[in-house]
Amino acid sequence: MVETKAMSIPMEDNFEDILGKAMRGTGIDVEQLSFMTGVETDTIAMLMTGELDESALVQLAGPLGLDGATLLERAREAWRPAPVEIEGLRQFNTPYGEMRVNAYLVWDPSSREAALFDTGTDASAPLALVDELGLDLTALFLTHTHLDHIMDRQRVAARRPDLSVRVNALEPVDGAERFLAGEAFMIGTLRVSTRLTKGHSPGGTTFAVHGLDRPVAIAGDALFAQSMGGGMVSYHDALATNRSEVFTLPDDTVVCPGHGPMTSVTEEKAHNPFFPEFK
Repeated sequence: MVETKAMSIPMEDNFEDILGKAMRGTGIDVEQLSFMTGVETDTIAMLMTGELDESALVQLAGPLGLDGATLLERAREAWRPAPVEIEGLRQFNTPYGEMRVNAYLVWDPSSREAALFDTGTDASAPLALVDELGLDLTALFLTHTHLDHIMDRQRVAARRPDLSVRVNALEPVDGAERFLAGEAFMIGTLRVSTRLTKGHSPGGTTFAVHGLDRPVAIAGDALFAQSMGGGMVSYHDALATNRSEVFTLPDDTVVCPGHGPMTSVTEEKAHNPFFPEFK
């Protein structure tokens, strides 16, 4: 089943996921965190399994570089981003084991030229929308090359022999043209600039789309609503490149993450516990 309505897509990370990512990223283990905060190791272990102790959770936030108030907000499930409806942008959400993964179709409303950003596990729904709307699909852009994001790229590439498949040169994949961060592309009259948001993967790229009713940043696994992708390559780089490449975009920029609902720069500044400096 493919979901296309943003409100039906659950948040990607629970509070225990955020806690685990921060602990792994900082290298602070349970015993060290207990020493630093005075919270018992059993209580920390309990939190890591999703059992909530609000006071203890807030105590753990500071040494991990997290904002305690928004971490607690996530634990209470007290916020989710506002739904996004923009002509020229559509989100698709497909299953991958117990997870779900996003792909995005972007098109120029004037020229009808379109591009797909990632494929998810099944690109049939965006391809069907291309046909339904009479769009001219000319390119597939890959935010990074983890399997869940590129699984159906062969089907997309087979749509037409001259369709361009593009990926950051730091993360090559068979059949894709390589680009360097900083290069720009066009989708009709829309300009797509490329920003290196590495850390979750070596060449993770955020594609900033200019020319729709609001600026759009297709971020892959760099940033999620109220969370971020784990620093599988470098936690430090994941944090730093989000700060330098995503949070410097205009506040009304729509952030299109690789998992979970769409959000915005201004909402993540206010609600993302990984970035306490904006609170």
